[in-house]
Amino acid sequence: MTGTDFIYLNNAATSWPKPPEVLAAIQQSLLSPFTGGGRSATRDSKDYIWSARSAIADLLSVRDNERVIFSHNATDALNTLIQGFCSAHKGKIHVITSALEHNSVLRPLSELQQAGRIHLTILPLDGSDIDSDAIEESITPETRLAVLTHGSNVLGSVQKINDIGRHLHEHGIFLITDGSQTAGHIPISVNDMHTDAYVFTGHKALFGIPGTGGFVIKNPEEINPVRFGGTGSYSSVLTHPRGMPERFEAGTHNFPGLAALEAGVGFIQSIGLSAIEEKGIRQTRMMIQRLKGAPNIIIQNEFPDLPIISLNIDGLDNDDLGFILTRKYQIITRSGLHCAPLVHKEMDGGTGSVRLSLSWFTTDAECLQAAEAILEVARCADNQVSQA
Repeated sequence: MTGTDFIYLNNAATSWPKPPEVLAAIQQSLLSPFTGGGRSATRDSKDYIWSARSAIADLLSVRDNERVIFSHNATDALNTLIQGFCSAHKGKIHVITSALEHNSVLRPLSELQQAGRIHLTILPLDGSDIDSDAIEESITPETRLAVLTHGSNVLGSVQKINDIGRHLHEHGIFLITDGSQTAGHIPISVNDMHTDAYVFTGHKALFGIPGTGGFVIKNPEEINPVRFGGTGSYSSVLTHPRGMPERFEAGTHNFPGLAALEAGVGFIQSIGLSAIEEKGIRQTRMMIQRLKGAPNIIIQNEFPDLPIISLNIDGLDNDDLGFILTRKYQIITRSGLHCAPLVHKEMDGGTGSVRLSLSWFTTDAECLQAAEAILEVARCADNQVSQA
């Protein structure tokens, strides 16, 4: 464990603990006055914004640092892209998304549909993946945009975005990819990925803190800016600059958060993404193999690509299971719909599940201890059903 009396398995929501380097970077960033690029500064001042931009560009294999845009979080980035695309394309357009999506995708699109600005098609699932056959069937002459997740926050399945994106591009469809669950877990090369925009968040597998995130954009002209204000540049002009990255960034940046993000990326690169990916999958498979020993434990995806396990115990409400794990065993998980209601509708009738999500700091001993706790709860639930 991490020197605590509890086991933390809710990293798909927010990773914990943070590396010491991240905490030190936040403190260091606050010891000197922040001035921003091009402003008066002390001799030793650091440009935290540009340093973080360069770190993300390096991690995600982005050729042009200015194509890395920072936002408040992934939800903010998705709203900027979705609203900005619809603003740039007049008239009612057709948009494709999937039942695998988080509400940060589903809600902006649903709001636009209710406002009569888009016609929305939601692709069904084929097991733990987006139904690839349904993609072709859903495309119409009016289809302009697709917004799809790279990795499911419920099932841990990584989608074949390259194949999907290549097909969509053949039809001239702009693709926004939600990478909230993949950046920091698996190697990503946005340059080589068949997507037009890739969204990331700072506080999950990148080991940053809340309030950071953003996106990489290949063709910014396809997206209208939707937020305007100060940029520290072209201040005599009353219209917002259209150059990059100012086109999509307005106001003072969260520079302590970006200092943390740069440090988190540095921590990842010091370990190596391949090592992080291998450990996460090994531990996830180890836990699943152990949990499969109980006949009343339902594992929603036995072969996840990410360190995420969603499960239910037959006859026990998922919120009750989460409560028992926290109060009796001091194991922090996440229960409910995980802000992804449509995948649960297909998976468990909309009742929800308990999600276990691991990080680099999760130990083998913690995995085994958590599995044993869940097995014990499952045995008690089975006995109660048998006696009823």
